[in-house]
Amino acid sequence: MGWMLLAACATAPAAPPQAGAADGRLLAALRSKLPIDPIPLERDPYETRRWREPPRVLAGTVCGIRFEEDLVRYRLATFASAGEARGAGFAVTHTGACGTCSTLQDLAVYLETPDLTAPVRRCGMLPSGSAGLACLEALGFTTACARIWLFDAENTRRACFAPCVVSWIEGEPSADAGGRLNRCLQCDEDRSGPVFKAIAGRTRRNSGIRSSIPRPDEEVAHVVHDYVPGAR
Repeated sequence: MGWMLLAACATAPAAPPQAGAADGRLLAALRSKLPIDPIPLERDPYETRRWREPPRVLAGTVCGIRFEEDLVRYRLATFASAGEARGAGFAVTHTGACGTCSTLQDLAVYLETPDLTAPVRRCGMLPSGSAGLACLEALGFTTACARIWLFDAENTRRACFAPCVVSWIEGEPSADAGGRLNRCLQCDEDRSGPVFKAIAGRTRRNSGIRSSIPRPDEEVAHVVHDYVPGAR
């Protein structure tokens, strides 16, 4: 999320996969699929929600995916539970409601890139929003997903400038041995994270993917991406 700009600053039967562990066939299959109803994003949600309670993700909610007969186009839909999704013929692609980053194209970015910190930071440091957006799209994100990443980075810059500068000056690692985030990342988690999660929908943790930040196993959802035609 936005900390990348300023930081140089359910029980699983098996450990979740590391980002970067996906094979080329799966990544190619993910990128070849076409969402019928992607969720757009036009306005900065941090501006429109600045003085309101951050949106909450309801427990048990999942984002489901169902392919059309051509096995290329697919639909996304939010369900109250995994069982409800399966009953409607959908596979769970991540926990939580669907959002701007719920597409399979965005999943491919999360799976392929072990550490998004440096590339997203470079995009966020570009002099204009349009340049930053184009840079994020070049990483492989869909336009709507790139927008929430950019808005998140801009909000973290506004809200967390001081703690992120201190983290950078002191050379703090992302997290200590106990998994506790540094001041910059914790500020991003608190000030930008709730809106990002609600709008983006997909994150690495709720998609069953480990990131470069160490997280307890129980914080990483157990989601198996074995529902994609042509991935095997």
